[in-house]
Amino acid sequence: MSIEARLASLGLSLPTASQPQGSYANCVQTGNLLFVAGKGPVSGFVSPPKGKLGAQFSVEEGYQFARLTGLDILAAVQLELGSLDRVARVVKLQGFINATADFEQHPKVLDGCSDLMTEVFGEKGRHARSVFGAMSVRGNLPLIIDSIFEVEADAK
Repeated sequence: MSIEARLASLGLSLPTASQPQGSYANCVQTGNLLFVAGKGPVSGFVSPPKGKLGAQFSVEEGYQFARLTGLDILAAVQLELGSLDRVARVVKLQGFINATADFEQHPKVLDGCSDLMTEVFGEKGRHARSVFGAMSVRGNLPLIIDSIFEVEADAK
């Protein structure tokens, strides 16, 4: 089953990939690794959510924001590669959680993106990851996630 068919069977659709918010590329490939710039929960919102986990947002809301961010990451990968079937493995996710000083549930928030990657890619979606609490992030978004994918050679 293609990854696009898997997404459909899960009832998921990819948004239009968000564009860089500065002087950088959405994705950079070197060898068989694709580095995706930091993404946040911006696609599908009239106005992106703003605020901190532990103040304006709950762990459950953060989980959903991370899941939506994962869909934006996949949209950027699809735009770059032409097909998600070229993903050989999700290598790493790194999350920056805009949180209050006493917030301790960073891993549960990032699970929203991690769970999505495993649902979409199966065992190829299991990855290494890091998660950090941040005093602030771009646009006061609740989180930012950057990622690394291993890709298969283009079948040209």
